[in-house]
Amino acid sequence: DILESTPRSIDWFEAIAETYLPWSDGTAPRSLRTLEKIRANYPVVLHGVSLSLGSTDPLDLEHLKKIKSLFKRLDATWFSDHLCWTGVHGANHHDLLPLPYTEEALDHVTSRLIQAQDFLGRPMLIENVSSYITFENSTMSEAIFLKELVARTDCGLLLDINNVFVSSQNHGTDAWEYLSALPWDSVAQIHLAGHRDKGDILIDTHDEPVCDAVWELYRMAVKQWGPVATMIERDDNIPEWRILEAEVTKARTLCQKEGHAESLGTPATL
Repeated sequence: DILESTPRSIDWFEAIAETYLPWSDGTAPRSLRTLEKIRANYPVVLHGVSLSLGSTDPLDLEHLKKIKSLFKRLDATWFSDHLCWTGVHGANHHDLLPLPYTEEALDHVTSRLIQAQDFLGRPMLIENVSSYITFENSTMSEAIFLKELVARTDCGLLLDINNVFVSSQNHGTDAWEYLSALPWDSVAQIHLAGHRDKGDILIDTHDEPVCDAVWELYRMAVKQWGPVATMIERDDNIPEWRILEAEVTKARTLCQKEGHAESLGTPATL
C-alpha cells in the first residue's frame, strides 16, 4: 500500500533495526531493498531492541558496528533503544527486562550509553519500557532515572505513552505524575501503541488499536508540552493500511487542536 500510493498523510517511518541487520552468513531477515524504497520517499528512524544497555555483559560492539552501517546506508534521522536489559552471560532472552532504579544502576547505564553514543558518533534516544515487576531496592522513580540519564549523557528520550500507561496500571502509580517529571525538552519522539487487558495485568502487545486512555494521556501531554514527532507502533495482528492511517490522522488532529501544529512533525536530525 505504501509503495503503491505513497500516502502524503504520513511524514516518516520507523524501522526495527535488527530486522534488517545481516545474519552470520551475510543474509538479512528482510530485504533492504523495500526499506530503501520507503526511504526514497520518507525520512526513516531506526529503533533497536537488543542493545541491552542494562546488562553486565560487555556492549556488543559488532552489533553496534552493524547498526552504524545501516544508519549510514539509510541516512537515518536517529537511532533509539530501550532502558532495559535483554540478556546476560552471552544469552539474548529477546525481551525488554526492567532495571532497579538505583544510583548504582544509573552509573552503570550512563557509562554504557556514553560508550554506545561515542561509538555511533551521535546521541541516541532512550525509550521507557512496559514493566510487570518492580524492585524493592529502587531509590528513585523511572522518570527521575531517565531525567538523570539525560543530564549525564545528553541523550534524547523516546517516550512510549502506552508503556507509561501499562506500567502505571500494573503498579498502581500515577501516569500523569510520571509524564510531568520528565525533561520534555529532551523528548524527541513519542510511541503510541495498543495492549491487552488480562484483568489483573496489562500486557504490552502492540497488536491492538491505541486505547482511549492512552489517547487521552497523549492529548493532555500535547496540550501541556506541545507536539512531538509521533508514530503508531503495530507489531502484530496488522490491520488494513487505512486503519493504521486513521490512527495517524487522529494523532495529527489532536496535535493541531491541542498543540497548534500543522503535522506530527518530520523528525529533525539529532
